[in-house]
Amino acid sequence: MLKLRIITALVLLPIVLGAVFLLERTAFALVAGAFFMAAGWEWSALIGRLTMPARLLWLGSLAALMVLAEMMQPLWLYRWLPLWWLLALVLVVSYPRSAVLWAKPALMALIGYLLLVPSWSAVVHVQSSGALGLAGPWALMYILVWVWAADTGAYFVGRAVGRHKLAPNVSPGKTIEGLLGGLALALVVAALVPQLLTVDGTLSRLLLVAALTVLASVLGDLFESMVKRQRGVKDSGTMLPGHGGMLDRIDSVTAALPVALAALTWAALPGGV
Repeated sequence: MLKLRIITALVLLPIVLGAVFLLERTAFALVAGAFFMAAGWEWSALIGRLTMPARLLWLGSLAALMVLAEMMQPLWLYRWLPLWWLLALVLVVSYPRSAVLWAKPALMALIGYLLLVPSWSAVVHVQSSGALGLAGPWALMYILVWVWAADTGAYFVGRAVGRHKLAPNVSPGKTIEGLLGGLALALVVAALVPQLLTVDGTLSRLLLVAALTVLASVLGDLFESMVKRQRGVKDSGTMLPGHGGMLDRIDSVTAALPVALAALTWAALPGGV
């Protein structure tokens, strides 16, 4: 399994980095859109007992909404849309009791739009417009590194000293110690990078945005874990050998990027919407 994970990562890494640093907005939007559409296909299987034509119809509607979002670029809406993650937090905390409220095909279809369209749009916006005084590609990588650092820190700290479960009904492997370790590492990275690159904004506000982004990324991960647990599956798919599905790889990003983009505005930092 480890060998498969490494091989898959080595194949994906140049594709992702090449797209982020070499493509202009439209081309990047198409490449990123392919990843998100793949995740959307996996989500359509989690919606409920949909027929193949129904899954394809939902996927087509997802593509149409992504195109509409790119055409209209309603960035003012994205300032507040991430607040829906507060509702997601309530659903995660109260699971399994909350399942009766959301585990219905119609609501699952709507949730899929809320997960994927804003996050894809936020990724495209940051890559093309930049943030924090950084050029687009560097700004996007900077924000993504917060999420990756949090994942790494949570994994190692959780394995070393994790004792108290974070959300046992949703993801028994995650611990409070792991969450704190991941958050600490992400904040260290967020504080160190400005020593190498010119980043706008005060350090305190930057760390605030980084903390909100990391906490949102954890919630995005937990939310997908909750849905998979309700549907009785371990992974969202088998598209990425050793990693599971595409949705498993971008679940943190679905919450992190929209929240980061909105938080830049809330904290009055450059690059907000």
